[in-house]
Amino acid sequence: MTKVWIGTNWKMTKTISEGLAYTRELKKLAESITPNIELFIIPSFTSLLPIREELSGSRIKLGAQNMHWEDRGAYTGEISPRMLDEIGIDLIELGHSERRQYYNENDVDINKKVHAALKYGMRPLVCIGESIDQKNNGISKEVLAAQLKVCLKNVTTEQAQHVLIAYEPVWAIGERGIPAEADYVGEIHSFLRKNLVDLYGEKVGQEIPLLYGGSVRLDNFLNYIQQTNVNGLFVGRTAWNMETFSVLLNELDRKLKHEIGGFKC
Repeated sequence: MTKVWIGTNWKMTKTISEGLAYTRELKKLAESITPNIELFIIPSFTSLLPIREELSGSRIKLGAQNMHWEDRGAYTGEISPRMLDEIGIDLIELGHSERRQYYNENDVDINKKVHAALKYGMRPLVCIGESIDQKNNGISKEVLAAQLKVCLKNVTTEQAQHVLIAYEPVWAIGERGIPAEADYVGEIHSFLRKNLVDLYGEKVGQEIPLLYGGSVRLDNFLNYIQQTNVNGLFVGRTAWNMETFSVLLNELDRKLKHEIGGFKC
């Protein structure tokens, strides 16, 4: 069975002690669920080193929320791929809509970061998504195709096998996000899959994991994960609390183990 990617970005929420307590609980849970669920967490920078040490021997992957594309330089407040590689980071979240909105990140810069991550053997988790105005004007697919192509510019077919894509519609994420209809998510993911096949050929294009993120909750996550070409979920607030996240993971674990629900991962 193909891996189902389930992960969460903590944003600016947990202290080191809170993050360590959470990680210990998640480690215990990870031991009891199917290894076909590929788990990852993305803490704040201050927590990365202690959580990397806590995760020693665990199958849970560790990610960072952002990075600069240069190895070193006069970039106050930035973190380089060389620094993250020293910690032992597995993946890098790039292009989150909040980074685009508040810090003016663009697809060209994200492309530079993608190449820097690949250079150091870290998997880029590239976030793309359209605004509500773009959706209402019927240009979602054009916007997403442009984001995808620019962010992956000059990424080779071999390198593309190490890339993850997260579709996160801007209007669906955050505290006031509007949950997307599952059929809409399925349609968009099928469109993105076609674009990836066009870019990298049938074999590689079909294997690049496509994750969905945006108001993923206990009452809708199975509807999303059962959509064709949805290979995982990028979970927000539901995953920040281990009480609710454990419910999600245990229910998904039961479904996968019994092959119930028509999963098409």
